[in-house]
Amino acid sequence: MAFPLSVAVVAAGLVVSAPSPDGAGTLVLRVAGDCSAAAAQVVEQTGGQLLSVQPVGDSCIITVLVSGNGQRPRKVTVKVPM
Repeated sequence: MAFPLSVAVVAAGLVVSAPSPDGAGTLVLRVAGDCSAAAAQVVEQTGGQLLSVQPVGDSCIITVLVSGNGQRPRKVTVKVPM
């Protein structure tokens, strides 16, 4: 499940990539409202698959697809404060 969470970071609003200030050659990603931790928590709590993440104001809107017992998966949207 690591791949969908990396997508969540990009979907959270990538602003710019820049070299780290320490000059060690590492890459720093700056995001507008980091919702990755909130997305990971919702995925863990629901047991679902991450569909989308959107920072909105001071909250994160997270949508997951949750499988049922032999039924169609249902889409669950959760609003989590940042």
